[in-house]
Amino acid sequence: MSQLTHGTHRLVPSPAGRIHLVEQGSGPLVLLVHGFPESWYSWRHQLPALASAGYRAVVLDVRGYGRSSKPADPAAYRMLDLVEDNVAVVRALGEESAVIVGHDWGATIAADSGLVRPDVFRAVGMLSVPYAPHGGPRPGEMFAKMGGEEEFYVSYFQQPGRAEAEIEPDVRGWLAGFYAALSADTMPGANEPDPHFVTRGGTLRERFPAGRPAWLAEADLDVYAGEFERTGLTGALNRYRNMDRDWEDLARFAGEPLTVPSFFAGGTRDASTTWLSDAIDAYPTTLPALHGSHLLEGCGHWIQQERPEEINRLLTEWLGALKD
Repeated sequence: MSQLTHGTHRLVPSPAGRIHLVEQGSGPLVLLVHGFPESWYSWRHQLPALASAGYRAVVLDVRGYGRSSKPADPAAYRMLDLVEDNVAVVRALGEESAVIVGHDWGATIAADSGLVRPDVFRAVGMLSVPYAPHGGPRPGEMFAKMGGEEEFYVSYFQQPGRAEAEIEPDVRGWLAGFYAALSADTMPGANEPDPHFVTRGGTLRERFPAGRPAWLAEADLDVYAGEFERTGLTGALNRYRNMDRDWEDLARFAGEPLTVPSFFAGGTRDASTTWLSDAIDAYPTTLPALHGSHLLEGCGHWIQQERPEEINRLLTEWLGALKD
């Protein structure tokens, strides 16, 4: 059986319409949530490892991705809707609760799932993107100020149609470059232009490196490119286009810690951990039930694919400790 089909694929009902998921193993439910620009496939190394460790491992395509529904309204991709999708998945699987683990945007989705619905999500694992309480300045205004004479990638993604026009004529090439730009073994050096920023009137692709990361086999790129060539990028990019709506929707949680048992792992060469180092330093206050925070030396952003064996070990150790 190929990695693409490994596990049981299902479509389950959700507020989005349907959510596609892949399931393997039996035992306590662990729900895995991907980030941008990925799919369920980014957890391909974790599914068998968690199943072997005695868990019911389930990874989904977030709404807007893969075989999950893609609502036409951009506002349908706000965080509270994604949380309710996750609740619907748990219920559709016949479970009352789950541990939820996310990477990149999935880490934020997982954290907010535990924050908004701690009755369903009894523990939260986050990879690459640290937890930071809600509040502070309006995101759209903050990101607009970050680039100086250049433009921060989040602002670039927030403009409907703009990133699509760059990506969709060559989805495969763009994805390969984006993955390489944030991988430890191929990312630009400290003295090279930062790929998180865009020159005014330019494109992100102008700063992508030419190399191919070691973790990204040709067959893996085939899967990712095939999905986005079929679906387009708008559903995925709509996550960025709801950050101000999320700021308003979740204002009631401003300053709130995440109180369910938690776990974090990031890479020392990932901008998400270096830029947000203050958030990691604040964990004793913001994550009072933290069971482990790990920075993997020399690892980039795609942590569960760059270091699958290490992440599998850390996750299974943490999950085992939750049983104690």
